[in-house]
Amino acid sequence: MILQRLSRFSSAVQSAVSVYLRRNIGVTAVAFKELDPVQKLFVDKIREYKTKRQSSGGPVDTGPEYQQDLERELFKLKQMYGKADMNAFPDFKFEDPKFEVIDKPPS
Repeated sequence: MILQRLSRFSSAVQSAVSVYLRRNIGVTAVAFKELDPVQKLFVDKIREYKTKRQSSGGPVDTGPEYQQDLERELFKLKQMYGKADMNAFPDFKFEDPKFEVIDKPPS
């Protein structure tokens, strides 16, 4: 009887400890600064893309057809919404309304 309770208790403790260790190892894996190979490839590709984007000053690995499509779409937008620069944020100017002063009639 005591052995059965002890085995149940030990299995419960073992499962709780394993869950605790799995969670903590997953969280603290970042602290080891050691990336697994897939993470390392992913981070390397992101860094490579960043350097390509900085050197090109725009979208990466696009051909002349992308630039033509972009110019065509910007032209359509300019025709629809005016001659404003589509790459700049619009400048809003709000004026305060002018109210007329109306005298209150004597009662």
